[in-house]
Amino acid sequence: MEPVERLYLDALMEEAAVPERSLRPQLLAGARARRRPAAPTAAWAEPYAGRVAAMDALLAAAMDDDWAREIVEGWTLQELVAHLAAKDGLLAASVGAPVLGPALDALDAMGRTLQVQEYERARSPEQTRRDWRAQADALCRHLGGLTPDTPATLDGVAGAVSDHVLARGLETWIHTDDAASVAGLRLPHPVPAHIRPTADLCARLLPWTMMLSGVDGAGRTLHLTLTGPGGGEWTMPLGVHDTGPGTPDVSITTDVIGFCFLLGGRGEPESFPADITGDHALAADILRTAPALSGP
Repeated sequence: MEPVERLYLDALMEEAAVPERSLRPQLLAGARARRRPAAPTAAWAEPYAGRVAAMDALLAAAMDDDWAREIVEGWTLQELVAHLAAKDGLLAASVGAPVLGPALDALDAMGRTLQVQEYERARSPEQTRRDWRAQADALCRHLGGLTPDTPATLDGVAGAVSDHVLARGLETWIHTDDAASVAGLRLPHPVPAHIRPTADLCARLLPWTMMLSGVDGAGRTLHLTLTGPGGGEWTMPLGVHDTGPGTPDVSITTDVIGFCFLLGGRGEPESFPADITGDHALAADILRTAPALSGP
């Protein structure tokens, strides 16, 4: 069985009790009948493709009133899906992939989001779902012909396309979880082989989140241990221009999924569960600034 095909089949039925208005029965049936991976893509883009397939399976079970329910940022499920399509389209534009939907009049994430949301409000939720999936598939197909170090820019941030794709996968993962939570569902997380590169991206972003928050990490070193499937250990400098790590000033041990979600803007940094040794004030700065790059 493909990794994404195990979604829903191993976790949706773990609990005997079905919450009132749960979509679990419809979702299970939809996952069995309609699950399919995203379009063929490069191996390094599979974490993103897997999250696309997971979100699509969730959307396949949505009823009319589910699409109108507020999920996050004041957005309905239909508006949230339009937001994902908007940001996927911006990345597609950056690497020469097809951009679907309305003409690309805005190159910033919020501007393009508002544009695509307005366009999709005039369409049915199922059309919005198909538009988002078509955009994601077009991007996945195009990525299959690129190398991971291909330059890309999204919302003014330049970097390797592989990092941008991991970030798209993280955002899709988080918003799938947002939608599932509102529907009263508990969904399985990605397979460890997809969590590990996502966690690596999140770890490598810490010097940048600190700098963007006005905290100077230059000359300081973090030893980070992320526990659970897909976790690992990193010894890393906290200055964006540091040439290498030194002796760790602080060690932080925490759950890998919680860490990824913290970087994605979910969780409270002040009460984030972590075991800390060394410079506790530095650890507090690291955790407090971790969500700095997260957005709607």
